[in-house]
Amino acid sequence: MIQLSFRLRLTLWYTLLVALPLGLVILFAYVTVQSELNDNLDSSLQRVASSLDFIIRKKQSETQQPLLPSQSERPRNEKTKPSEKVDYFEFFRAEERRRFVGPILPPKDTSAQKEEKADIVWSAVYEHILLNPKNYFIQVADSAGTIAWRSDNLQQHKWSLPLPSVGMLPGDTFPFRYTIPTVALGKQRLRVFVFHTGTVQMSVGYPVEEIETTLNDLFSSLLVATPIVLLLALVIGSLLAKYFVQPVEEITRLADEITEHNLSQRLPVRNVNDEITRLTLTLNAMIERLEGSFAQIRQFTGDASHELRTPLAILMGELEVALHSKKTSLEYQETIASALEEVSRLSQVVKNLLELSRADAGQVPLDLHELNITALLEDMVEDAMILAEEKTISVSANIERRVIMHGDKVRLHQALLNIIDNAVKYTPAGGTMTIALRVQDDEVLISVSDSGYGIPEEDMPHIFDRFYRVDKSRSTNISGHGLGLSIVKWVVEAHRGRIKVTSTVGKGTIFFLWLPLEQPEMKTVSTNQALQGA
Repeated sequence: MIQLSFRLRLTLWYTLLVALPLGLVILFAYVTVQSELNDNLDSSLQRVASSLDFIIRKKQSETQQPLLPSQSERPRNEKTKPSEKVDYFEFFRAEERRRFVGPILPPKDTSAQKEEKADIVWSAVYEHILLNPKNYFIQVADSAGTIAWRSDNLQQHKWSLPLPSVGMLPGDTFPFRYTIPTVALGKQRLRVFVFHTGTVQMSVGYPVEEIETTLNDLFSSLLVATPIVLLLALVIGSLLAKYFVQPVEEITRLADEITEHNLSQRLPVRNVNDEITRLTLTLNAMIERLEGSFAQIRQFTGDASHELRTPLAILMGELEVALHSKKTSLEYQETIASALEEVSRLSQVVKNLLELSRADAGQVPLDLHELNITALLEDMVEDAMILAEEKTISVSANIERRVIMHGDKVRLHQALLNIIDNAVKYTPAGGTMTIALRVQDDEVLISVSDSGYGIPEEDMPHIFDRFYRVDKSRSTNISGHGLGLSIVKWVVEAHRGRIKVTSTVGKGTIFFLWLPLEQPEMKTVSTNQALQGA
């Protein structure tokens, strides 16, 4: 497949979006102009037919005779007596002979106001039809379809315009009008309007050459203008695509320059609130998280090396001494016991690291069951008393009775024991510790407070980092690996809970744990069991 650049695709899409509306506008304009021209021509043809109808009705009212064909238009088998040779359409030819003189006015004895108004129209009709008959093709027939009169341009070539037969007419509904879009008349093509009054059939035609010429000129103009407009759209689209893609290319170039050695570098943020700016902010946030992760990895590597190097150095030194010197069996036993202690410490560190690594990968599922958290906390109070006995730390409890929740008993015991162990380690002799439990809304709130050394404010954001230990704890030679609180945080978050720590240096620390009473997994299990029981 051909891979097009984003800029080229954006340009093509822009051109296509311009071309589609442009095509619709061109089509609409062409159809509208064509319709307007045809409508105007139809209106003109209707006016001519109406004028003819007025002339015929006027003459019929004057002569009191029906519409009959002229002598030249009568059928050959129709014979008339000399006294009956009356040409009722002689007035057409007479008026044609007078076209160079002007319209013939009606008799002077017509004095009624209505007749005077008709005379004005009568004069206008003559001027419109009889003085300008060159472009109009006019044909008049009686109700039977016998042609009574034709304009000169039809008589000259002996052509006839189409007329509807009597069977085509819709009953006795008159007047009856319709338009024939195109009629071939020799080399010309006409648009014909047919007007049937019930006694007279009139056909008026006009060449469509002018309309076709106008439409062809319009089509040629559009045909020339359309490629030019599309070319301009292509050029403008390319420039717009370049303008809008340039910030993305700049972000790409700067992002390529950021490596693990300069994660502190950030992408420049434009002072515009648009998608590019939000993308830049998102990338900067991602780089910031990567910087924190790399810093944590480096810290973890250093702390892990520190934690593992000390017992390994002690173990190696004791074994070398035992190997190169002669000792009594009792001294060998003491050396082996010391080495075993260091090996046990190393084993615990590796075990905790493996557990946290598996937890990060989601490979340590929780064993969720209904749990009497009250009973668990009461057992933890007893454990705390045993751990605090050596330092004469006073342990008190404030535990709500019969609280049931869903959770993993082993993991919660592990987390709470780490918190209690830290409280005992960092509380001086004669201090106090309190363990509390109560239900708050749909959650269980567990708190462990002590009157120990406290945690400095600058160390608070890092206490859950692996192998992180505050300076005060290092200086007092308190044993530990720096992994306990990391395990606590994982256990709490695995139960969809949250943890918070408040501390004041010299006054003590309080750990707050919020755990939900119900777990989604337990709700699902209960539903399935209910369905199976049904």
